[in-house]
Amino acid sequence: MVKSEILFLKQEDVIKAGLLDMKQVLAACEKTYQLFGKGEIINHPKVSTKIPDEENWTSFFNSMPAYIGGDVKVGGIKWACESKKNAETPGIPYGIDIAILSDPDTVLPFCIMDATLITAMRTAAVAGLFAKYTAPKNAKVATLVGAGVIGRTAIMAVSETVPTLETIYLCDLEISKAEGLKKEFEGVCKATIIPSTDTQGCAKKSELIITQTTTSKPFITPDCVNKGATVIQMAAHEVEHDVIRHADQVFVDYWEQMIRHMDLDVAQLHHAGEIQFEDVVELSALTLGKHPGRKSADETLYCASMGLGALDIMIGYSMYLNAKKMGLGVTLHQWDNPLWE
Repeated sequence: MVKSEILFLKQEDVIKAGLLDMKQVLAACEKTYQLFGKGEIINHPKVSTKIPDEENWTSFFNSMPAYIGGDVKVGGIKWACESKKNAETPGIPYGIDIAILSDPDTVLPFCIMDATLITAMRTAAVAGLFAKYTAPKNAKVATLVGAGVIGRTAIMAVSETVPTLETIYLCDLEISKAEGLKKEFEGVCKATIIPSTDTQGCAKKSELIITQTTTSKPFITPDCVNKGATVIQMAAHEVEHDVIRHADQVFVDYWEQMIRHMDLDVAQLHHAGEIQFEDVVELSALTLGKHPGRKSADETLYCASMGLGALDIMIGYSMYLNAKKMGLGVTLHQWDNPLWE
């Protein structure tokens, strides 16, 4: 009889398995985009269910299925959820995610794991990969906007992919958040972290600008982006459209998914007829060496990321393999004897 064993990994197990190792996460993300660029991954655009409706949502559920082929061969889905109520409720994350991994031959699920921190790590890792290929050579000054969970992991990511950074301006409307992360990374991050509430002022002094906020109004304007700088946007509404229009090159992580979500700036410009697929470069082309990324020091570049469900499955599968070796988790069974097989 085929076993219906499912390894359940709580968040603490996933952490013990190595999730907070940004180098490992970056490697998994880079491999994901390489396989995606080779056509070895099936990754349907995420489906979002917003409650009570698209315009006035207070919570949402995202379904993110994927199949990873190549030398990995695993199917899975991430169920990614967020609630505005949670932002005001102590003891519960704003976003709560879970991942299920399945055998592509039998379709049996073999692992269920907390994916909340996987989301946080891979979101910043994608920004880190964009920075690796598009940031100015030997960049020394960066501005990170948003000192929440992704702000924390963004510091981890750019510290790995842009090791020349000497100064990181960490901007947030709540200066205490930025100050808290500064203390957290003292002695860990080589760059000096400077908390600030002056986003535009810091951006004007920077070669690399990364945004990771929940804003509903743009705050990055063309006049605060220096010639030769790179802007990496990880959310929506953060940059004025002229920042994208004036960029010498535009990079996206996954075009077909991005243009389906009208809250994203690239999607808005596309549906207005201002930008087409031929006008952008996907991240997979960078990771495969099909495109050089930054071509000259005076180019001003814009990057937009939305994330792939395949990233979560790739990282989750890596953590599963680590957890198995370490004897972590609890074994569950979907059934003892399946009825009506």
